Amino acid sequence: MPTSEPGPRPLGLPDDLTWPVRLARNGVGGGPTPAQASGPKWRRSSHGLYVPADVQVTTEQRIVEAAAALPTYGGVSGWAALRWLGGVWFEGLRRGGRERRPVTLAVADRSIRSQLRHGIATSEERMDPTELTAYRGLRVTTPLRSLFFEMRYAASDTEAVQAADMAAYSDLVSASELRAFIRVNAGWTGMERSRLAASEMEENAWSPTEVAMRGVWRKEAGLPRPLCNHPVFDRAGNHVGTPDLIDPGSGVVGEYSGAVHLSGAQRSRDVVREARFRAVGLETVEMLAGDLVDPFSFLARLRQAYARAERQAAFDRRWTLALPSWWIPTFTVEQRRRLTESQRQRLLRYRHRAS
Repeated sequence: MPTSEPGPRPLGLPDDLTWPVRLARNGVGGGPTPAQASGPKWRRSSHGLYVPADVQVTTEQRIVEAAAALPTYGGVSGWAALRWLGGVWFEGLRRGGRERRPVTLAVADRSIRSQLRHGIATSEERMDPTELTAYRGLRVTTPLRSLFFEMRYAASDTEAVQAADMAAYSDLVSASELRAFIRVNAGWTGMERSRLAASEMEENAWSPTEVAMRGVWRKEAGLPRPLCNHPVFDRAGNHVGTPDLIDPGSGVVGEYSGAVHLSGAQRSRDVVREARFRAVGLETVEMLAGDLVDPFSFLARLRQAYARAERQAAFDRRWTLALPSWWIPTFTVEQRRRLTESQRQRLLRYRHRAS
């Protein structure tokens, strides 16, 4: 297993990221002298390690700086490992993006301690060598081990489900892989939460806010489990739209409208989209950003949508979820993993999220 301990820059590390260095003493070493390190041109990244002060502290740079503190055995884990492995929704933020979460280093012992001042936490939980991998120059725990940790230590059930769904979004972990992993791993902290998250996991959620909306729909309203981002067609096989959520039994559609949906152009598209759903007999309910904090109003609108849907005659149902023969399904991790690169660029461009 390649080492990430301070020294030469790791092979494979992206060029736009800076590897921390140790102090130069007696003319030995490529880092700053003690006097230089105490000046304005250098920043301490962890115990005994420094980077130039003008290095931008991006999510990826934070992960690199934490990884430089790893001992001989261990790897970056949790949200940071999932991000490094390609999980675009794992940003390491909490409290609505106002606070950074620490990068967790899985080290399996007490060889190093947490350095929360520098945004580094440690985990001493047991770890098999097969749960470590090298990727883009850093040692990280595997996707399954990383997600397992993230779910067990999530601040809430909703955050645990969000972690599972967003790992699936980036095709890092499938629901079957996660459930199989949990079955053979017992006796860990947070197992009840991880099992719940695995049971609620969906492989086709496109954002954490969609996951939160689904949770309100299921837990607060007590309604049937909706489908996530399933395309809707009219009776002629034309694509009407792909709603965030849809209850196939009632024909109720749920759409989340965050800040980006309030702009003029996007709002116009949303209005047209809702009209297309209504034209084929679907009832739409919209969740706003404020509803995540207090869902009372959304729950009232959701129940009203179900009431309207119940009053619709069967012949007014001019929509179907049956896929036309020309449609290539991308609902599951396995389906997306089978796509060629050109197919991914063409079929998944609508769900690509800039990191």
